[in-house]
Amino acid sequence: MVARPDSEIPQEIRMITILGPTATGKTRRAVDLAEALNGEIISGDSRQVYRGMDLGTGKDLKEYNGIPYHLIDICEAGEKYNLHRFISDFHKARKEICDKGKSVIFCGGTGMYIETVLSGIQLPEVPVNPELRNKLELLSLEELTEILRGYKVLHNKTDVDTVKRAVRAIEIEEFYRNNWELAEVADRKKAKPLDSLIIGIDIPRELRRKRISDRLKKRLDEGMVEEVTGLIQKGVKPEDLIYYGLEYKYLTLYVIGKMPYQQMVDELEISIHQFAKRQMTWFRGMERRGFKINWIPYDLPQTEFIETVKSLI
Repeated sequence: MVARPDSEIPQEIRMITILGPTATGKTRRAVDLAEALNGEIISGDSRQVYRGMDLGTGKDLKEYNGIPYHLIDICEAGEKYNLHRFISDFHKARKEICDKGKSVIFCGGTGMYIETVLSGIQLPEVPVNPELRNKLELLSLEELTEILRGYKVLHNKTDVDTVKRAVRAIEIEEFYRNNWELAEVADRKKAKPLDSLIIGIDIPRELRRKRISDRLKKRLDEGMVEEVTGLIQKGVKPEDLIYYGLEYKYLTLYVIGKMPYQQMVDELEISIHQFAKRQMTWFRGMERRGFKINWIPYDLPQTEFIETVKSLI
């Protein structure tokens, strides 16, 4: 198969997005396309940004086979990376790739990050408002939720998961209320969506569950517990690892002696299955919100997969 020259790829489809639930082989597909279309990969995963968090985030760096990748290993474990930083870093990486005349392959499973980027939203840096925070932090989560409802419809429940998040969400909305020109660039209704062909990796539910369970066992055998132990020994606080959720939450609880090994494995496996289900719920939601996702079977042969994507360009 002869790779299609980059110059023949329409300018408006210089970016291809590959999404899907965990354990569907997205990275391998992204590498296949990058090799065929002279591209580089931008990771759309909220945890692969952290150095030293490899097995638990499924970086699978050996799969890249020399293909350049971006937004992996860009900050230290223990930091609180966020959507604002991701959007900024994404656009820097995208410009760098496009300046080389290469295709952008955007690949990941973090629905919020992927959708926000594709929506074309820009998120201005919202400064801390100490006076407002001092008032809000005295209120209950229920009271904060009602205040936030006065600013907007609560589509994103993570805004009111904790008092801290609710306070920050109100702080952001208050900033936008007083800076309408900046609020406009953060308004999806007024943003210009990025031109991207979106490919979804489709896999039957039961097979997805089996692959998740098999992969968890494999990564535990490869040293996922030792990875977490090493991070803590290097000074990463257990509470910071727990904050990252899933593998790092349960493995940390085991390592610090707060959960027996088998309970850790069992609860982690259940949590990953639930996470995959939430991912699919988000992607289906994206379709309802107007994104065209072209679902392709996970087990399509490599050549057929590439030709199918090319036919959609």
